[in-house]
Amino acid sequence: MFCIQPSPIQIEKLRAQCLADRAGAYTSFEGWVRDLNEGQKVNSLEYEAYQVLAEKEGTSILAEARERWDILSAVAEHRVGHLAIGDCAIYVGVSSQHRAAAFEACRYIVDSVKDRVPIWKKEHYTSGSTEWINCHKTIESG
Repeated sequence: MFCIQPSPIQIEKLRAQCLADRAGAYTSFEGWVRDLNEGQKVNSLEYEAYQVLAEKEGTSILAEARERWDILSAVAEHRVGHLAIGDCAIYVGVSSQHRAAAFEACRYIVDSVKDRVPIWKKEHYTSGSTEWINCHKTIESG
């Protein structure tokens, strides 16, 4: 399950979806809003997504992880909207029979979501300025 949502991520609920009697390992990743980026003090973040495409691509990433590694379960959610310092922006959870598969699949999912899912991040700085960061640039044709 991959979901884009404006509400706070329910980590325990997602973790419960990974529980299985066959699972010997569980690993997770939580990405939090931090107060400093590249030397600038950050007040908050704002995320936007093309939800339909983001959820489709995120679901594909989870399916790819299931194909590549012997995992039992994989879930991921990403927030959109205005997030405060310390808020969880992304959660990924993976369970498997053995730890190596859980670790490798979790890292693959996190890295792939960052690279491929259409989610944009705007930083709000303590100076009052804002900036969209880590966004792919488009070239306008004339």
